[in-house]
Amino acid sequence: MEQFFPLILLVLAFALLIVLPARQRKKMAANAQALQEKLTVGTPVMLTSGLHGTVAGLGEGTVDVEIAPGVVATFARPAIMEVRTPDGAVLDAAAGEVVPPTAERQGIVDGDGDPSDRNR
Repeated sequence: MEQFFPLILLVLAFALLIVLPARQRKKMAANAQALQEKLTVGTPVMLTSGLHGTVAGLGEGTVDVEIAPGVVATFARPAIMEVRTPDGAVLDAAAGEVVPPTAERQGIVDGDGDPSDRNR
């Protein structure tokens, strides 16, 4: 039995280092695909750069985002990070539910001087 111990360790290491991260990447790709399928014209979104806007048009691999009244920019579809709701909450594509906004996400400073104050 002792002769199989190194082989068992090797198999476990393979599972931990290769198989489990691959499953996580596959899950993240499925969530991104679900987010892309939910995009429609007029949907408020946040891009990976932090830019907020509204979807003005959809292309094959691109999305036109209105970032200011009358200002439309074209981005690659993977640049869409979140689908936002008008009240600032975030639509979680994985769970299909709305996550309420938090003070940290909105950049609110409570003024007590602790490290959570972003705009200090």
